[in-house]
Amino acid sequence: MSKKNPTKEAVESSKPDKGLRMNQLVAATGLPKSTLLYYVEQGLLPKPVKTSPNMAYYDPVCVERAGMIKNLQSQHRLPLGKIKILLEAAEQGQDLAPLLALTQEVFGPAQEELMDTKHFLVATGMEPEQLEGLLASELILPLEPGRFDQQDLAMARVYMRGWNAGLQLGDAEYYVRLGKQIVEQEMRLRNRVTRNLPTAQDAEATLAMVQAARATRAYVIDRLFQHRIAAMGGLKDHQLPPEDGDEQDS
Repeated sequence: MSKKNPTKEAVESSKPDKGLRMNQLVAATGLPKSTLLYYVEQGLLPKPVKTSPNMAYYDPVCVERAGMIKNLQSQHRLPLGKIKILLEAAEQGQDLAPLLALTQEVFGPAQEELMDTKHFLVATGMEPEQLEGLLASELILPLEPGRFDQQDLAMARVYMRGWNAGLQLGDAEYYVRLGKQIVEQEMRLRNRVTRNLPTAQDAEATLAMVQAARATRAYVIDRLFQHRIAAMGGLKDHQLPPEDGDEQDS
């Protein structure tokens, strides 16, 4: 009795499961293909196994991970790099509650959909070279390259009003220079306090320090400014030395 050749369907069904095709992953996650590919590019989802130039299979774990990413983005204003860290912590069995509380405090609640560069330019009325200057000088600091939120938009409009009043880009760069010095000192203090703490306690201590740092920045800088204004006696500040090009009072 001759053996029958197995059918193509039988051969395919006997092969181990390769994973999900892209159309299946799109259907399972409810996310568009472009978003899923971006997650893979950013290391948030594992790379697929490619069996040919036009065929790739994705690990079924991508469905759960994509759901977590979508949930974190909808409930928290987190950059993708921070989401990646949270996903890795979850895989290691860590309690995400203290980490989420900290990231919520640092980055704030989720905002409306982010704007790309084209829509940001339209919303602000900026020319591309003006935005390039703000980005290069770090006076506009989007949490993700090329994706702008409402805070970026509000500051861009402040800068536009300043330019319309005759100010120049370099007039505000000291905020970045001094701000970096403040943040550097804050991080040194945080590292000293939390160096030997386990993750959960580290997150709780850092949360308290973030809250204290924000309050201190606002209080000290505003009070210094208020005292300076109060000491002026008018609208002219005679404590300042003249800048180059200023006329000297006779």
